[in-house]
Amino acid sequence: MARPERLELPTCWFEANRSIRLSYGRATPLLYWAEDVEGWRAMKSNTETEIKIAVTGFERIRARLKSLGFARSQPRLFEANMLFDTPGADLRSGGRLLRVRRVGKQTILTYKGPAETGRHKSREELEIVVSDEAMCQAILDRLGFKPTFRYEKYRTEYSDGRGVVTLDQTPIGNYLELEGAAGWIDSTAAKLGFTEADYITSSYGRLYLESGDGRGNMVFGKTPARRLAKRP
Repeated sequence: MARPERLELPTCWFEANRSIRLSYGRATPLLYWAEDVEGWRAMKSNTETEIKIAVTGFERIRARLKSLGFARSQPRLFEANMLFDTPGADLRSGGRLLRVRRVGKQTILTYKGPAETGRHKSREELEIVVSDEAMCQAILDRLGFKPTFRYEKYRTEYSDGRGVVTLDQTPIGNYLELEGAAGWIDSTAAKLGFTEADYITSSYGRLYLESGDGRGNMVFGKTPARRLAKRP
């Protein structure tokens, strides 16, 4: 593949090693165009930088993303997430996270390190697709990790090759997540009509506790699946 003369590798072309996170484990590597060094470094590293924004609906957001050149990189899928910790909550007390996520036909094991909070939230994130969810949970159990919190959502993912915007329908409301380089996040949020005052760096678990409904797990309950399958 010929590369543009005006840029030198690796700034212009690279194979996204984080394609698991950007495409929920699809085996085919994705090739992205990095328009700046900051974007390339953010996509190449194992550091997750993101924000959330609470919204009432998604129709305007979808239209705006299309006009900005975003393509849907993941169809709307149901996610079931289970957090694990020791009986003494050692991970939570240290700001770390261990999660098993089932999305579609895939199961993903995730570790997240302590977050650096500021305008955005940044933290180490390591992920791997596992072939057997029950066996994965059995291994965690043998290592002393127990299920502590379950949360669910419907997620649709869009990408422009530099970062990812997800549309999340959760039991406590609708949210956007923007993940990428800090500059990309600020620029994209502004193009979508939001400011820094709209940024949320809390986890869904924290938002659930703050919602006033934070008892037990953050799940959709007995709402018929056919109703939840409709786009908000």
